[in-house]
Amino acid sequence: MAGVTSADVARESGVSRTTVSYVLNDKAGVSVSPSTRRRVLETAARLGYAPSAAARALRSGRSDLVLCVLPDWPVGPVVETMLDHLADELAERDLSVLVHHVRGARPLAHLWRAVTPRTVVGLAPFDPEDVRAMRQAGIQVVGDDVEAPDEPGADATSPGPLEDPQPVIGRMQAERLIARGCRRLGYATTDDRRVADFAERRLAGVRAACLEHGLAEPLVIPVHVDPESAASAVAAWTQADVDGVAAYNDEVAFAVLAGARAAALAVPDDLAIIGVDDVPLAALASPPLTTVTQSIEHEASYLAACVLAALDGVAPPPRPHDPPTLVARESA
Repeated sequence: MAGVTSADVARESGVSRTTVSYVLNDKAGVSVSPSTRRRVLETAARLGYAPSAAARALRSGRSDLVLCVLPDWPVGPVVETMLDHLADELAERDLSVLVHHVRGARPLAHLWRAVTPRTVVGLAPFDPEDVRAMRQAGIQVVGDDVEAPDEPGADATSPGPLEDPQPVIGRMQAERLIARGCRRLGYATTDDRRVADFAERRLAGVRAACLEHGLAEPLVIPVHVDPESAASAVAAWTQADVDGVAAYNDEVAFAVLAGARAAALAVPDDLAIIGVDDVPLAALASPPLTTVTQSIEHEASYLAACVLAALDGVAPPPRPHDPPTLVARESA
């Protein structure tokens, strides 16, 4: 069938484009159930789908690949949603997204020289030497903390640094807990070193709000997503008269909810809990989880617009003012 894309395979299979990419590229280290893998492969065969990026590059002399460099982050609902929307947006211009999940110390240059993408999108800052080398090779560079080039003839359309919403998120969490009467806050952090920077920046927002309201420093405890860790943390917070907990994300907040249930604490009366991300299960928690949501779809649309602006040689669009939003539910 002519014109079949990975989006068609995803639609027919009932899965995300990211999942289709993982299956068709036999991506290592990603868990896809045997039944899902079989369904995607059978659907691709039935539709007659075959990757054609290399063939199009040979015919036109230009690659249709956009290389998205994903830092060493856990691949959860938020990251997958971002990649899925980015791929959908760029597919409108017949551009294919290749996701590179950084692992180990292999230089980025080994990859972009092998696949020769038209554009490289970074979800975290690039090394300035990598940016310079990619631009010299005629590759557009878009992403976080990419400054406009200063060498003659270089692309001057890259967007500037992205605004950091993480302290804002932490502040919103603390303000919500304080507004409902909490007088001693805890912070349920993560010991996953891959996201330690996110956790620290969110914690900075919680600390700032506590300081402004004359509250003590938040009691910070790492919480694994398991019953024992959650129960231990809740016991420590109870001992310290903590009555409100801001969690690094919804997954950690679910663990704190489980720890509160094990300790026979009423949520939110004995312990109010708030997460981050508003994953689908947040509304189904017991009690439903109050959380802070980020506009992931809008962020993906903005990145896609920056890619297209770079390819068209025009100025990137202004970054939309789209701050995090509180989703108020029963847990806080």
